[in-house]
Amino acid sequence: QVQLVESGGGSVQAGGSLRLSCAASGYTFSVSLMGWFRQAPGKEREGVAAIFTRTGSTYYADSVKGRFTISRDNAKNTLYLQMNSLKPEDTAMYYCAADRRLWVGSAALDMDTYNSWGQGTQVTVSS
Repeated sequence: QVQLVESGGGSVQAGGSLRLSCAASGYTFSVSLMGWFRQAPGKEREGVAAIFTRTGSTYYADSVKGRFTISRDNAKNTLYLQMNSLKPEDTAMYYCAADRRLWVGSAALDMDTYNSWGQGTQVTVSS
């Protein structure tokens, strides 16, 4: 079992930046895939970015390409999401997720791929 705790959310104006962190604990040696998802009120949870921790391969949703960067520090068991040029439509609860699978291709942005989830951190972007 892997435990995930997100932090770094907050309120910013459009055009601003935030960096989210996700600290993993427990059976972290088993984690090969980590991702960030978000859910706005009244909408389904959607994949934002994902990274295969052993290869560094990344996937991004089209809506965040060029603005968000996912990274990880394996030594610290921490996942990051650097969010730049934030827009009001980025407002959502952001969740960290993890899984043991070594390779799932673009399914890395599918929430059904993951078996461990954090509690979320709120990001609010005002215009």
